[in-house]
Amino acid sequence: MKTAFKRVPAIDKCFAILDLFARLKKPLGVSEVSKELNYNKSTVFNMLHTLNDLGILEQSGGNKFHYGMQLYALGKAAGRSSELISTVHPYLEKINQETKLSAFLGLRAGLRAVIIDKVDTAFDIKIYSEIGMRIPLLAGAGGRALLAQMSRAEVNAILSKNKLEEFTPNSCVNKDKYKQMIAQTRKDGITIDMEEYIEGIRGFALPLNIFRANTHVAVWAVGLKRQITEENIPRYSKYLKQIVAEIEARFRLE
Repeated sequence: MKTAFKRVPAIDKCFAILDLFARLKKPLGVSEVSKELNYNKSTVFNMLHTLNDLGILEQSGGNKFHYGMQLYALGKAAGRSSELISTVHPYLEKINQETKLSAFLGLRAGLRAVIIDKVDTAFDIKIYSEIGMRIPLLAGAGGRALLAQMSRAEVNAILSKNKLEEFTPNSCVNKDKYKQMIAQTRKDGITIDMEEYIEGIRGFALPLNIFRANTHVAVWAVGLKRQITEENIPRYSKYLKQIVAEIEARFRLE
């Protein structure tokens, strides 16, 4: 049963402001935040200065604000203590060592897939994707693995309101075909990106069931086209499905 509570609008606004800094990736002033979020300037002024006083934001030249050291410290502490990350990280290391592909853990946040952990140390070639990076949900295999965990009605609602972008010549822009690809991902437990999001980059993505309601998580492994060939796709697919099964078994026992 869902706990009854009264939502606090100020907290919603606070997190919307922090999210805006993450999306725009630049220092912002009161007027810019107010315009982007359509919030009253006095409200934004008080919130920015309160967050500055707490060390979550820091004020720079020109009355602009940026992320502060306290937010960084909290983020590092959360990363260390996160049950999800601490459980999955050793398996990302195994994937990286075994396949020499960059391994990622991500979750859905609205219409974005957010990378929350990665391992790419086993090979000189690294795919540039940082922790915290937000990828369009309707892009590549990672998004499909997350969408595959949602109901068909939820997927239909998202696709009815959003366009499928042609990131590369291999991107799927047909919504009916895209729905079929999501359905196949549900069935197979894996989906493959054949240069759909970035030309020259291929990858595998697998839905990860951590037995938490409304939490959509996926593991994906990415590499160059020459690393992921038609010949080694079956071997990698089998290995990655085995790894995800081991991770899910850990969460199922809790």
